[in-house]
Amino acid sequence: MAAGTGQGRTRQSPGNERARLDPFVVVRGDSSPRDQRDLMERPFFSLSKSQRIKPILYKANDVEVQVFGMPEHGMATIWDADVLIWAASQLVEAENQGLNTSRFFRFTPYQLLRGVGRPTGNHQYLLLKAALARLQSTVIATTIRNGAHWRRQQFSWINEWEEMSTNSGRVEGMELVLPEWFYRGVLDRSLVLTIDPAYFRLTGGIERWLYRVARKHAGHQPQGWLFEIAHLHAKSGSLARISDFALNIRGIAARQPLPGYRLQIEREDGLELLRIRPARLSTVPVNNRGNRIGRSGATGIGISGAALSADQAQEPQLSLWPQKRIPLPNLESNRESNSSSLTRAQANPGAGAVDLPKSSTEATNDQIFL
Repeated sequence: MAAGTGQGRTRQSPGNERARLDPFVVVRGDSSPRDQRDLMERPFFSLSKSQRIKPILYKANDVEVQVFGMPEHGMATIWDADVLIWAASQLVEAENQGLNTSRFFRFTPYQLLRGVGRPTGNHQYLLLKAALARLQSTVIATTIRNGAHWRRQQFSWINEWEEMSTNSGRVEGMELVLPEWFYRGVLDRSLVLTIDPAYFRLTGGIERWLYRVARKHAGHQPQGWLFEIAHLHAKSGSLARISDFALNIRGIAARQPLPGYRLQIEREDGLELLRIRPARLSTVPVNNRGNRIGRSGATGIGISGAALSADQAQEPQLSLWPQKRIPLPNLESNRESNSSSLTRAQANPGAGAVDLPKSSTEATNDQIFL
């Protein structure tokens, strides 16, 4: 068997992590898709299908996220993140079955593509390889999960990857190594949420990102969660102007594409707000061990975000939020989202949204992992 490599690595490389790790052969059959909480609420991925090089620089309280894409491949996109969702799903399913896991994955392209609801033809395989290249070349620096002492960790979404093919060119398998930061976050079941399989059918970058925010914050709370549009803009890391971002949000609220959630535009005290409510009390099945984190813990309706200054509104990659916050129980990873949260028993209904054309962030591009 011949070995084709990702980024020019060979299986005999002295620095090859796979030589020190036991392989994890993925679980047969379907597994419920799971997402990692930190990735759901912070701006880790480009929301555009066009190549992005400009970095994401996000700061809220003591949490920082910096994401850098390389000119050769561009920044990893929210569609590329399906690879990580699939990996998290496999790890959780294996643990449920009492199997040993590892950062070193061994699988076939068919298994991955089928697991994220994609066609399994040659074109999708080529797009998958491009997605793996972006995931490997994207560099992330963050202070999330920094322990008792402040520190910044730097890594890529994939440490290395490789395809195995026969001499005739037939691909028989793939291997990849996940970073320790992501792997630890998945093994901590309090940091994992089950998501609706219909998520993979969402085509817009903002729609996909907004579903993950909804699942993380609104969860199964009947009253949902209330965000300021300006705060959502900063959390997204979007390159769009805040006015264009707001137009997108209104259009999404009019179309109601998010599985399991309903969106409503509201206005109060001169602010434009987005309310996210579950369409039913349970959007997706959740393991008992993880169900406790599907709820934000707020006793009323949380309003997340504060008004940005004019200068801040022009810089969508940087979010500097006030240090003031109202502590909520068991919300350690929610600190920046709740940094200016309020609890309200009632909220005024707002103006309705109008349907709008998709922005350039939702344009089709065959070179992206679709």
